[in-house]
Amino acid sequence: MMEVIADLHIHSRYAMACSSRITLEGLESTALEKGINLISTGDFTHPAWLSEIKKTLEPCGETGLFKIKGSQSKLRFVLGSEVSTIFADKNKISKKIHNCILMPSIESVEALNSELSRFGSLASDGRPALSMSAAELVEKAFNSDRDAFVFPAHAWTPYFGVFGSFSGFDSIKEAYQDQEKRIRALETGLSSDPQMNWRVSSLDKYALISNSDMHSLEKMGREANVLDIKDSEITYGSVIKAITDRDSHSFKQTIEFYPEEGKYHYDGHRQCNFSADPDTNKLTKCPVCGKRLVIGVLHRVNDLADRPVGYRPKGAVPYVHMVPLREVIAYVTKKTAYSPVVTSMYNDLVTNLGSEFSILGSADLDKIRGLSNDTVGDAIQNIREDRIRITPGYDGVFGKLDLIDTVHKPEERKKNQRSISEFK
Repeated sequence: MMEVIADLHIHSRYAMACSSRITLEGLESTALEKGINLISTGDFTHPAWLSEIKKTLEPCGETGLFKIKGSQSKLRFVLGSEVSTIFADKNKISKKIHNCILMPSIESVEALNSELSRFGSLASDGRPALSMSAAELVEKAFNSDRDAFVFPAHAWTPYFGVFGSFSGFDSIKEAYQDQEKRIRALETGLSSDPQMNWRVSSLDKYALISNSDMHSLEKMGREANVLDIKDSEITYGSVIKAITDRDSHSFKQTIEFYPEEGKYHYDGHRQCNFSADPDTNKLTKCPVCGKRLVIGVLHRVNDLADRPVGYRPKGAVPYVHMVPLREVIAYVTKKTAYSPVVTSMYNDLVTNLGSEFSILGSADLDKIRGLSNDTVGDAIQNIREDRIRITPGYDGVFGKLDLIDTVHKPEERKKNQRSISEFK
């Protein structure tokens, strides 16, 4: 049995608003530092990035996965990309959905890219905007390779999620039409977690996956998937099966951002510094300026929910909330997450105690305190015990963390969550 920690949605430096430091070698070193052993290449639709993929990676036999040429590390890459589909629905209302695609071979990728290039410029952005429906995209992907894997990206995000408040739908069937049968998973996104999605019974048939959607190396793994693969060597097929075959019981858990920390959890208007809990505030316009509020993820979940808060479907995959280690150190030191002070302390911890996930989940707290300080240790202990406060994010503003509040009792909605101390 092999444990696989997978981040299946990332970006290259060719995508808008992404770090110029992202390289395939950098992805490898960062993944190993985090404790990840399977990562998407991201952005295979971009011709320059695909050229780098072909030059830098080599197939791992017939597995459908890849590795850095000559590398002896256990990290594996899966060919992945994100595509924005822009189309009009039956009422001629414009819809924009972000979709993730995984493919098992370079040949499949090249065949798909050839088809997609007819709908827009693939070189304009690592996440190309294409004039085609979501159903057309799925059809093109499966025509290119019958083993393609397509899932809605950050499903609840207001602007580009399949359920988003601005251009979303109320069901996967409505969005993907006759291709819905090929959608077997959806990405919950940073501003929702599985428990929120469990409230919507129509989602029970889909695997709920979590990925970082990273735009810089440091953000890798802020969400991820934990799989148990029965084979001695992981393959593209065994990964997809672990995610989608519930009878295999191979999908062990997801690692989640606290949804309140996500930047679209509450309704709000950033320009006026106004946010609203949709459970108690039914405003749709900003009370300061009168402009339309950005309706957040919690609001949309409430709109579609047909189950109470706290409901857990039978056989649901467990999850654990986590705060990235750099954020923990930055909170304690009152420095930016990329400052020399934070970087130095982060490197000391990882060098001496193992991967970031092991530090956050199971490393000895006294050793953590000795290599950093008591407050960092206290903050990690509070995260493990789900004993933190968060001022929820809204309209593009990330939530604000309070990691050393030891009095606050976890909210009722978190009772179904496993403690991060259970994560190994």
